[in-house]
Amino acid sequence: MKTINIAIDGPAGAGKSSIAREVASQLGFVYVDTGALYRATALFSLEYSTQEEFLRALEDDCHLELKYFGGTQCIFLNGDNVTEKIRTPEISMKASEISALPEVRAFLLETQKDIAREFNVIMDGRDIGTVVLPDADLKIFLTASAEERASRRYLELEDKPDAPTYEQLLEEIKQRDYNDTHRKIAPLKCAKDAVRIDSTTMGFHEVCEEIMDLVEDRLDLE
Repeated sequence: MKTINIAIDGPAGAGKSSIAREVASQLGFVYVDTGALYRATALFSLEYSTQEEFLRALEDDCHLELKYFGGTQCIFLNGDNVTEKIRTPEISMKASEISALPEVRAFLLETQKDIAREFNVIMDGRDIGTVVLPDADLKIFLTASAEERASRRYLELEDKPDAPTYEQLLEEIKQRDYNDTHRKIAPLKCAKDAVRIDSTTMGFHEVCEEIMDLVEDRLDLE
Protein backbone atom coordinates (compact mmCIF):
# COMPACT_ATOMS: atom_id res chain seq x y z
CA MET A 1 0.00 0.00 0.00
CA LYS A 2 1.37 3.39 -1.01
CA THR A 3 2.17 5.74 1.83
CA ILE A 4 1.13 9.40 1.86
CA ASN A 5 3.94 11.95 2.08
CA ILE A 6 3.62 15.65 2.86
CA ALA A 7 6.70 17.87 2.45
CA ILE A 8 7.14 21.18 4.25
CA ASP A 9 10.16 23.26 3.31
CA GLY A 10 11.23 26.74 4.31
CA PRO A 11 13.91 28.87 5.96
CA ALA A 12 15.09 28.62 9.56
CA GLY A 13 12.63 29.86 12.15
CA ALA A 14 9.55 29.76 9.94
CA GLY A 15 7.76 27.44 12.35
CA LYS A 16 8.02 24.32 10.21
CA SER A 17 8.71 21.89 13.05
CA SER A 18 5.97 22.95 15.46
CA ILE A 19 3.39 23.26 12.67
CA ALA A 20 4.34 19.97 11.00
CA ARG A 21 4.22 18.23 14.39
CA GLU A 22 0.72 19.55 15.10
CA VAL A 23 -0.67 18.69 11.66
CA ALA A 24 0.89 15.23 11.81
CA SER A 25 -0.78 14.68 15.17
CA GLN A 26 -4.16 15.70 13.76
CA LEU A 27 -3.76 13.38 10.78
CA GLY A 28 -2.23 10.46 12.68
CA PHE A 29 0.91 10.68 10.52
CA VAL A 30 4.53 10.26 11.58
CA TYR A 31 6.31 13.60 11.94
CA VAL A 32 9.90 13.63 10.69
CA ASP A 33 12.08 16.58 11.71
CA THR A 34 14.94 16.25 9.24
CA GLY A 35 16.63 19.28 10.78
CA ALA A 36 17.17 17.20 13.91
CA LEU A 37 19.07 14.64 11.83
CA TYR A 38 21.38 17.36 10.51
CA ARG A 39 21.77 18.91 13.95
CA ALA A 40 22.69 15.55 15.48
CA THR A 41 25.22 15.01 12.70
CA ALA A 42 26.58 18.50 13.42
CA LEU A 43 26.95 17.55 17.09
CA PHE A 44 28.85 14.43 16.02
CA SER A 45 31.16 16.55 13.84
CA LEU A 46 32.31 18.55 16.87
CA GLU A 47 34.18 15.49 18.11
CA TYR A 48 36.66 15.90 15.23
CA SER A 49 39.30 18.55 14.74
CA THR A 50 39.11 18.55 10.96
CA GLN A 51 36.38 18.15 8.36
CA GLU A 52 38.34 15.32 6.76
CA GLU A 53 38.39 13.31 10.01
CA PHE A 54 34.66 13.92 10.50
CA LEU A 55 33.77 12.72 7.00
CA ARG A 56 35.94 9.62 7.31
CA ALA A 57 34.15 8.67 10.54
CA LEU A 58 30.63 9.57 9.36
CA GLU A 59 29.55 6.33 7.69
CA ASP A 60 30.82 3.90 10.31
CA ASP A 61 30.70 5.84 13.56
CA CYS A 62 27.64 8.12 13.34
CA HIS A 63 24.52 6.12 14.22
CA LEU A 64 21.26 8.07 14.26
CA GLU A 65 17.82 6.92 15.37
CA LEU A 66 14.45 8.61 15.48
CA LYS A 67 12.27 7.38 18.34
CA TYR A 68 8.81 8.45 19.36
CA PHE A 69 7.62 8.76 22.94
CA GLY A 70 3.99 9.79 23.39
CA GLY A 71 4.01 11.15 19.85
CA THR A 72 7.12 13.27 20.49
CA GLN A 73 10.13 12.70 18.25
CA CYS A 74 13.48 12.24 19.95
CA ILE A 75 16.82 11.96 18.18
CA PHE A 76 19.47 9.53 19.39
CA LEU A 77 23.15 9.77 18.47
CA ASN A 78 25.14 6.62 19.12
CA GLY A 79 22.57 5.55 21.72
CA ASP A 80 22.36 8.89 23.55
CA ASN A 81 19.23 11.05 23.51
CA VAL A 82 20.57 14.38 22.17
CA THR A 83 17.18 16.02 21.53
CA GLU A 84 17.93 18.92 23.88
CA LYS A 85 21.67 19.18 23.21
CA ILE A 86 21.16 19.99 19.52
CA ARG A 87 18.94 23.04 20.14
CA THR A 88 21.66 25.66 20.49
CA PRO A 89 22.74 28.51 18.19
CA GLU A 90 26.18 26.87 17.84
CA ILE A 91 24.67 23.61 16.60
CA SER A 92 22.26 25.51 14.32
CA MET A 93 25.12 27.24 12.53
CA LYS A 94 27.19 24.06 12.40
CA ALA A 95 24.23 22.17 10.92
CA SER A 96 23.87 24.82 8.22
CA GLU A 97 27.60 24.47 7.48
CA ILE A 98 27.75 20.68 7.21
CA SER A 99 24.48 20.45 5.27
CA ALA A 100 26.37 21.92 2.32
CA LEU A 101 28.62 18.85 2.21
CA PRO A 102 27.54 16.24 -0.38
CA GLU A 103 28.82 13.43 1.84
CA VAL A 104 26.50 14.50 4.67
CA ARG A 105 23.48 14.88 2.41
CA ALA A 106 24.06 11.45 0.85
CA PHE A 107 24.49 9.92 4.31
CA LEU A 108 21.08 11.22 5.48
CA LEU A 109 19.13 10.99 2.23
CA GLU A 110 18.36 7.26 2.32
CA THR A 111 17.42 7.44 6.00
CA GLN A 112 14.77 10.02 5.18
CA LYS A 113 13.49 8.13 2.11
CA ASP A 114 13.23 4.86 4.05
CA ILE A 115 11.02 6.48 6.70
CA ALA A 116 8.74 7.94 4.00
CA ARG A 117 8.41 4.57 2.28
CA GLU A 118 7.38 2.87 5.51
CA PHE A 119 5.00 5.45 7.05
CA ASN A 120 2.53 8.19 6.17
CA VAL A 121 4.70 11.19 7.02
CA ILE A 122 4.91 14.92 7.29
CA MET A 123 8.57 15.71 6.74
CA ASP A 124 10.03 19.18 7.11
CA GLY A 125 13.39 20.59 6.10
CA ARG A 126 15.09 22.61 3.38
CA ASP A 127 14.99 20.28 0.36
CA ILE A 128 12.21 17.81 1.08
CA GLY A 129 9.96 18.74 -1.84
CA THR A 130 12.83 19.32 -4.24
CA VAL A 131 15.22 16.44 -3.44
CA VAL A 132 14.18 14.05 -0.67
CA LEU A 133 10.51 13.56 -1.63
CA PRO A 134 10.13 15.05 -5.13
CA ASP A 135 6.96 12.99 -5.63
CA ALA A 136 5.34 14.02 -2.34
CA ASP A 137 1.55 14.11 -2.42
CA LEU A 138 1.50 17.67 -1.08
CA LYS A 139 4.34 20.20 -0.95
CA ILE A 140 4.30 23.36 1.15
CA PHE A 141 6.87 26.14 1.32
CA LEU A 142 6.45 27.88 4.67
CA THR A 143 8.19 31.19 5.17
CA ALA A 144 8.12 34.47 7.12
CA SER A 145 10.19 37.64 7.17
CA ALA A 146 13.65 37.38 8.76
CA GLU A 147 12.61 39.97 11.35
CA GLU A 148 9.53 38.00 12.37
CA ARG A 149 11.51 34.77 12.59
CA ALA A 150 14.15 36.42 14.77
CA SER A 151 11.44 37.86 17.02
CA ARG A 152 9.82 34.46 17.50
CA ARG A 153 13.14 32.87 18.34
CA TYR A 154 14.00 35.67 20.76
CA LEU A 155 10.74 35.11 22.66
CA GLU A 156 11.56 31.40 22.94
CA LEU A 157 15.03 32.05 24.38
CA GLU A 158 14.78 35.30 26.31
CA ASP A 159 14.36 33.66 29.74
CA LYS A 160 17.29 31.30 29.30
CA PRO A 161 20.76 32.04 30.74
CA ASP A 162 23.06 33.75 28.23
CA ALA A 163 20.19 34.19 25.79
CA PRO A 164 21.29 35.92 22.56
CA THR A 165 19.99 39.36 21.71
CA TYR A 166 17.38 39.96 19.04
CA GLU A 167 20.07 41.56 16.87
CA GLN A 168 22.30 38.49 17.20
CA LEU A 169 19.44 36.17 16.28
CA LEU A 170 18.49 38.29 13.29
CA GLU A 171 22.06 38.21 12.02
CA GLU A 172 22.25 34.43 12.54
CA ILE A 173 19.00 33.89 10.65
CA LYS A 174 20.14 36.06 7.75
CA GLN A 175 23.44 34.14 7.63
CA ARG A 176 21.62 30.79 7.69
CA ASP A 177 19.29 31.98 4.91
CA TYR A 178 22.30 32.92 2.81
CA ASN A 179 24.06 29.61 3.52
CA ASP A 180 20.96 27.55 2.80
CA THR A 181 20.02 29.30 -0.44
CA HIS A 182 23.56 29.52 -1.83
CA ARG A 183 24.93 26.04 -1.16
CA LYS A 184 25.80 24.09 -4.30
CA ILE A 185 24.09 20.88 -3.17
CA ALA A 186 20.28 20.97 -2.77
CA PRO A 187 19.88 24.67 -1.96
CA LEU A 188 16.77 25.91 -0.19
CA LYS A 189 14.14 26.86 -2.76
CA CYS A 190 10.43 26.59 -3.31
CA ALA A 191 9.47 23.57 -5.42
CA LYS A 192 7.56 24.52 -8.57
CA ASP A 193 4.49 22.58 -7.44
CA ALA A 194 4.60 23.70 -3.80
CA VAL A 195 1.99 25.88 -2.11
CA ARG A 196 3.70 28.94 -0.63
CA ILE A 197 2.47 30.11 2.80
CA ASP A 198 3.85 33.33 4.29
CA SER A 199 3.21 33.18 8.03
CA THR A 200 4.62 36.63 8.87
CA THR A 201 1.22 37.94 9.97
CA MET A 202 -0.40 34.58 10.75
CA GLY A 203 -0.82 32.81 14.04
CA PHE A 204 0.17 29.20 14.69
CA HIS A 205 -3.37 27.83 14.51
CA GLU A 206 -4.14 29.82 11.36
CA VAL A 207 -1.24 28.16 9.55
CA CYS A 208 -2.24 24.71 10.79
CA GLU A 209 -5.82 25.26 9.62
CA GLU A 210 -4.66 26.40 6.19
CA ILE A 211 -2.52 23.28 5.80
CA MET A 212 -5.36 21.02 6.99
CA ASP A 213 -7.62 22.66 4.40
CA LEU A 214 -5.04 21.88 1.71
CA VAL A 215 -4.83 18.27 2.88
CA GLU A 216 -8.62 17.88 2.75
CA ASP A 217 -8.85 19.51 -0.68
CA ARG A 218 -5.98 17.67 -2.35
CA LEU A 219 -5.50 14.28 -0.71
CA ASP A 220 -7.69 11.22 -0.54
CA LEU A 221 -7.32 10.04 3.05
CA GLU A 222 -10.24 7.61 3.01
